[in-house]
Order: sequence, then C-alpha cells, then structure tokens
Amino acid sequence: MRSYTPAGNHKNFVSLALSFVVLVLLPFSVAAQEQYNPPPPPPAPTATPPPAQTPTQAPAPPLDPKQLDNLVARVALYPDPLLAQVLSASTYWNEIPDAADWANEHSNLHGDALADAIRQDNVQWDPSVIALLPFPSVLNMMAQDSNWTEQLGNAVLSQRADVMDAVQRQRNLAYKYGYLRTNPYDSVEDSNGDVEILPVNPAYIYVPTYDPYVVFGPARPGIGIAIRFGPAVVVGGAFAPWGWAHPYFGWGAHAWFFDDVPWGRTWVNRGYYAHPYEHGWHHGPGPRVERHDIHRGRR
Repeated sequence: MRSYTPAGNHKNFVSLALSFVVLVLLPFSVAAQEQYNPPPPPPAPTATPPPAQTPTQAPAPPLDPKQLDNLVARVALYPDPLLAQVLSASTYWNEIPDAADWANEHSNLHGDALADAIRQDNVQWDPSVIALLPFPSVLNMMAQDSNWTEQLGNAVLSQRADVMDAVQRQRNLAYKYGYLRTNPYDSVEDSNGDVEILPVNPAYIYVPTYDPYVVFGPARPGIGIAIRFGPAVVVGGAFAPWGWAHPYFGWGAHAWFFDDVPWGRTWVNRGYYAHPYEHGWHHGPGPRVERHDIHRGRR
C-alpha cells in the first residue's frame, strides 16, 4: 500500500493547475491570432506631375546658299576676331538694341575706362554682346536692322557650317576681284583654301566699311578705294572676360573659338548654353545700374 505524501500531492496539483491554465488560454491565443487584421498600409505619396513642357519652337526654314551669301555679305570682310563676336552676338538679337543704346551713351569711353564702366554698370547681356560694346557702329547696324540680325542669328544657330561657307564664298569673290588684300590693318592669308583676315596687332581692331555690290563683283571703272576703315578700337587684356583673349576661327572644322573652346550654342541648347570663358566675368544680380555721365553719341 502506497503511503500518502503531502509533497507529492502538491506537485500534482501544481501540474494540473498549469495544464488547466494552458487549456483555458490557448483558444483565446489562437483566436487572437486568427482575428488580427493588420491595418492597411498608407497610400502611396502623391506624385507631383512634371511641369508642362513648352512646345519646342521649330527653327526657321533653312536658307539656300544664295540667301546665305546675301545675308553675310555686310560682315564677311570683318576681321576674323570681330566676325566671331558678331556671329555669336547675333544669336542674342533681343539684347542688341539695349546694348547699342548703352554703347552710344558711353561712346566717350575707351580701353580700360570702358571695361571698368561695363563692370561698374553691372550690364546683364551675354558676353558675346558685351564684347561688341567697344564697337558702337557695329551694334547700331545690328540694332537698326533687327530683322537682319535675327535672321543671321537663326542661321548661326541652325546652319552654322553653311553660314561659314557663305563667308568664305564672299571673301573669295572679294579676293578674286582684287578688293580684298593685305593692308596696314589686317593680314589676308590663304589657309588651305580658306581666306583668313587677321589683325596685324590682335589688340587693335579696325572695322571695315564697304558696298557689297561693289566688292563682290568685277571691278568697275571709276571705283576708287572700295574698303575703308574706321579708327582703331583697342581691345586689350581688360576685355578678356568677354572673349577677346584669343578669338579665332577653325574654318575647316566649321567652328570658332573663344579661349580655345569652340563656341557651341545651337538651336537646341539655346535656352541654357553658357560658354566656358577661361577669364569669364559674371555680372551680379540685376538690374543694370548707371554710374557714369551719359554721353549721347550719334547712332
């Protein structure tokens, strides 16, 4: 006969009690797991629609060689450095009238004094336009015939190679008929069939004036000096920030260069292109200010 031990009964009681608790609580645990429904995830962030794209304006219809010859005739005999600046600036035709007014109002300033005035007045134009401020007569011509300037600018943006070829055709005609020759101001050189017009002194630019109907055709009786030159315009180191350090053409490559970098504005990138001038000057935030006595030059 098994003897009665209180300790054994106590252990059995504890074991039975724990089993009872597990049996009672287990259904609730399973039910809780089965009934748990996690909340739905948050909605995806609202996507910001991209800004509406402005339809790209198509360039003007391309010009044929004869049209391009007529277009470039009035500037084809400019010395290469000045021509490079004119072609570049024409693509900013909307800035030309204001720049021409400023150049006329400051036509009494030259050299370093003019360069200082450009900085002090915080002018806001593209460097290629600023580069022409020492040449009021050139800016006046471009401003007074804004349709021509815009047409030239459009052609430069979309037909650069064709524009350069037209310049060469006109130069070859002027050379053929004896009007374009080396002179005290410019050296006329043949470079692999391309006619270069290079200043004798790169810091001294002389603007030629001529009648395209005369210089691009056979010599006529009674025609005297067909190409005349204005006074020297000095564009020394003070004008380096605006592309006057060493502008030149690579005629065979259909390119021109400022600070040894080809100028690359086209119809496609015209809205954001900025030439990387080595000596670049960046104007402050607008507006332009006037810090000088205004001289009313003649237009």
